[in-house]
Amino acid sequence: MKIELKKGPTFKMPTHCLSLARDDEDHFFASCFDGGIYALPGSRWKKLEKLAQHQNYASGVNWSTATRRLISAGYDGRLLWIDPEHKKTERKVNAHDFWSWQSAISPDGTRVASSTGQYLCGGYKYEPAPQKEPSVKVFDTQTGKQTHAFEHVPPVESVAFSKDGNFLAAGNLMGEVRIWNLPANREVARIETGSFTGWGIIKGHYFTGGIFALAFSPDGSEIFLAGMGSTRDPAAGNGKQLWERWQWRDGEVKKVDHANDGEIGQGLMETLSIHPNGKIFAMAGRLFKGQWNTAIFNLETGSRLAQADTKMRVSKAVWNEDGSRLYLGGSSGQPKGRKDLEKPEWGRVKVLEVEIS
Repeated sequence: MKIELKKGPTFKMPTHCLSLARDDEDHFFASCFDGGIYALPGSRWKKLEKLAQHQNYASGVNWSTATRRLISAGYDGRLLWIDPEHKKTERKVNAHDFWSWQSAISPDGTRVASSTGQYLCGGYKYEPAPQKEPSVKVFDTQTGKQTHAFEHVPPVESVAFSKDGNFLAAGNLMGEVRIWNLPANREVARIETGSFTGWGIIKGHYFTGGIFALAFSPDGSEIFLAGMGSTRDPAAGNGKQLWERWQWRDGEVKKVDHANDGEIGQGLMETLSIHPNGKIFAMAGRLFKGQWNTAIFNLETGSRLAQADTKMRVSKAVWNEDGSRLYLGGSSGQPKGRKDLEKPEWGRVKVLEVEIS
């Protein structure tokens, strides 16, 4: 298999784009640092359109096929149900007392999950304190009512549904992934890896990093983890560009593959997305040192097939419907102070054209 990446269109955003979503008609939506939820220019919206507003960073945006509504999440702890056609927020749910780190929608659009949790030291070893509220919650998209609440060790930075919607996974700062069977309402597997968590000894003594992205394999038997390899200076973002693949079903939890040292550089990987054909996946993030911040890997063998340095920090990667385009949300240049944050249009959504042969 050969992959060729070409530059597609670029959309300027008011601030850093934290998340992206695609609806049933291949329209794309973004959530940003300024709390805004936006529709990207395309066949329906001719220019960037603001649809809704959170009271803090808008950390996630999801499309529900069941309700034909956007459901966004934010650092205000809220979930918003948005009618994009009329730019109307129809429902607000106070999901968490703290931030929503990440949210995800079930494939059938009937459930939305959100993770939360603040890193507070729980002892002299700086281990995280126990949760103050359920770290993972699931809501019915039709009614907005909570259907599940699960315990985890905060902060819980990533969450993902299996393709059949029956399983939910969540990963935290300490490299622990818990997987629940939703119909049975119980935990069925737990993964523990020290690969993604850093202990700072240069600029401060604290844990940082964690599992920033999760994705189930198409058949649901394995799960992919993404983040940054351990580093002595976690704040610098100079650990490995790392992904791992784990088998978790049938009572046997084991790591079966990981990023090849010869194919990666250094940096924080924030997003991982499996292609619609189920044969390749993309991983992207922030580059510290190396040749790429976005790469395509063979799902079966783990080998890198293509790479690109998009000259931006990428927080979310989403494929279009047929997998011919990869949308990357983030920003060009990282602000160093308040004045930089106030500069207009420093956020970016860049598109890569993907040719598979």
